[in-house]
Amino acid sequence: MTNNEAALFRDKQIGFFIYLGVEAVMFLTLFATYIIFTPATQGPRPGEIFEAKSLILSSFFLLSSSGTLMLAEKGMKEKKTGKLLVWLGITLLFGLIFLGFEISDFHKYISEGYLTSTSNFLGSFYVLVGLHAAHVMFGSGWMILLLIQQRMNIPTSLFQEKLKIFSYYWHFVDVVWVFIIVIVYLPYMI
Repeated sequence: MTNNEAALFRDKQIGFFIYLGVEAVMFLTLFATYIIFTPATQGPRPGEIFEAKSLILSSFFLLSSSGTLMLAEKGMKEKKTGKLLVWLGITLLFGLIFLGFEISDFHKYISEGYLTSTSNFLGSFYVLVGLHAAHVMFGSGWMILLLIQQRMNIPTSLFQEKLKIFSYYWHFVDVVWVFIIVIVYLPYMI
């Protein structure tokens, strides 16, 4: 990587960190809203609808995906394309499994009559957790594009940049999930 390419990548990193900062402020606002409205004065209480089994399984897959992404990055550094593709594919699979759990949970809640209009608690819950799920869905699409681009033989240095920027995003999404576990679920499941 030349000095100009390295400087351009630093600019991209700074720009992406600014974006993640804006995302963090947005999520902080949603967390504050959730805390204000939970538990609701009327309607279901969080402990009545959340299930530990689903939370544990979905969390296992999403949080494990940060580890598999690090293994994909290691494969990239070692110039082992097979290792990169396998671990990036497993990361994608884990993200999709997480989404499956989230969709299943939301379907269950809605079919039981727990709608956004039921209470302020449920409205803030659906917005916060649903926005996080949308970020996982976006990240899954991004991984598919990375897998396609890797097969198109774009320059290695450019692909490394793309993978590094993506890893910042994916780890950020995982950190947000940890805060969701701690703030949204755990206080009402213990």
